Amino acid sequence: MGIITCEKITKKFGDFTALNAVSLDIPKGKIFGLLGPNGAGKTTLIRIINQITLPDSGTLLFNGEPIRPEAVECIGYLPEERGLYKKMKVGEQAIYLARLKGMDTRQATRELKEWFVKFNIQGWWDKKVEELSKGMAQKIQFITTVMHRPQLLILDEPFSGFDPVNVNLIRKEILAMREAGTTIILSTHNMESVEELCDNIALINKSNLIVSGGVDEIRRRYGNNHVEVIYRGTEPVALADAPARVVSDSEYKGNRRAVLDVEKDATNAEILGELIKGNDIVSYQELIPRMNDIFIKLVTNN
Repeated sequence: MGIITCEKITKKFGDFTALNAVSLDIPKGKIFGLLGPNGAGKTTLIRIINQITLPDSGTLLFNGEPIRPEAVECIGYLPEERGLYKKMKVGEQAIYLARLKGMDTRQATRELKEWFVKFNIQGWWDKKVEELSKGMAQKIQFITTVMHRPQLLILDEPFSGFDPVNVNLIRKEILAMREAGTTIILSTHNMESVEELCDNIALINKSNLIVSGGVDEIRRRYGNNHVEVIYRGTEPVALADAPARVVSDSEYKGNRRAVLDVEKDATNAEILGELIKGNDIVSYQELIPRMNDIFIKLVTNN
């Protein structure tokens, strides 16, 4: 059983159903992508996990037990809608937020000073929050979300507004936390980040769970058994006895590129064995669909 288990979670707002009997299991120590278009129900599920709102029916388990109010100290939540108290000093604000998570002032100050150095913002400790740029404020909020070392970290669009250097910095910290055993729920529309970071995903659309599982397994599940062959030559690739057919073949960057539709039980060794008989092979790879394509396919039913 994972750190979070949802059993037929349903939530309605009047006549609108935000979540319809959603069941999923979020494994411990993994990065779990929570995906879906705007209005799909992701934020509602996050708010239920954070106990900001309650489900109308269903059960939410935290570490195998019904979630209780004190679980908030074990959870870090970075919402998409950021917010800090503008008139407070940065250090005072950060310590205040740390104490809400159960840290004492001395411990919080020590931890925060280390994080500020790591993020190269130590000179901003005594500045007012209103003096911060948007990116700087987001660094502060990320730090205050993770500094109490939560068992479960929920990040809603954590890379929004960051330049590539700071995106890389945040990405490294997320991976380091996973290595240290933290479970991370990543809610994002950035499918590239999903492929780079997530171990597992769940896709919610129109209040329903559409698909869940490992990222690699899902990408292969929605593949069409195609391979790409780059080869040197002037003539289309010849396949006399291989268990595959040519879908396309064209010039490609001074070479040729062929896409083959491979029979279900055929092996790469069989295909390559036939290809090398009459072709100078440059590269050979399976064409596994990107998460972006799968997302569009499932959400639009195309």
